[in-house]
Amino acid sequence: MASKFSVKLTNRNPKQPIRKLPAHLELPRDVNVEDAKALIARLSGISDYNRVGLYSPTTKKTLKNRKALVIDEEGVLASGELIVKDLGPQIAWRTVFVIEYFGPILFHAVVPFLLRPYIYRIYPYVYKSETETPISTVQWLLFALFQLHFLKREYETLFVHRFSANTMPAFNIFRNSAFYWLMSGLLCSLHIYAPGSAADRNELGLLDYVGLALFVVGETCNWIVHQHLSTLRKPGGTEKGIPNCIGSNLVTSPNYMFEVTAWLGVILISRSFSVVAFIATGILYMRSWSRDKERALRKEFGDRYKKKKYTMLPGLI
Repeated sequence: MASKFSVKLTNRNPKQPIRKLPAHLELPRDVNVEDAKALIARLSGISDYNRVGLYSPTTKKTLKNRKALVIDEEGVLASGELIVKDLGPQIAWRTVFVIEYFGPILFHAVVPFLLRPYIYRIYPYVYKSETETPISTVQWLLFALFQLHFLKREYETLFVHRFSANTMPAFNIFRNSAFYWLMSGLLCSLHIYAPGSAADRNELGLLDYVGLALFVVGETCNWIVHQHLSTLRKPGGTEKGIPNCIGSNLVTSPNYMFEVTAWLGVILISRSFSVVAFIATGILYMRSWSRDKERALRKEFGDRYKKKKYTMLPGLI
């Protein structure tokens, strides 16, 4: 039986403390962060242990690796203290992703199939009726591309991705979903399927075929990278691995590079400011995530990891 060590439990937020939090706790030396959270939740009367946040007493940073031993976390053993916070209601990462990606799928189905006669009749000089002003060939092509992209995302969320964290604060679902629902969903669908938009064309030109090729290459390579990344972590695990797949010799996050490639293709076909606004905003997020990943890989693997100058777009970011 593993020996135990004693830790003092301190509320991180004295103004909103965990009222039943024990003052001290005896923990087995082989207990990991996740199991410690479960024990603290049970003793404190918290139904969902994912609500319990544990923090280092020295750095005050959250203990992110739920499979790491508590005793190995910086400052815990030396100070004999753990800082604890109730993170509030939680929601599974996988659930958040499914809901995020459902928004664009919904909007790009509802607007062209159901709402178009009602939305665009306010522009009688360009829209007469669905019979006289039908959706064009290029608009239908863009409908297919949007649906393929986000259905692929849904499939990967359900069957490919392996998440290192169980949950996130439930309120985040509104912030995270707003980006996809409002930008790639509402904004892009309203502009792309509008009569007289740049996408309202029945003939495909050279630029359209180039865009289609970029989309196919980008989505295919993004799929390959995601499949590879899923093999770097065991089911239920939190371990990191060094990516060694297509594009990983160029950037830290080749999945983001190929994501941008695919959307560049959509931009060439749609010629819509709405798609530019969506992916430009997305690049800001991905830039931050890819830089965080580069720092994490350098810290985790040291000289074993070949450092990258660019994290998502060669020569740019």
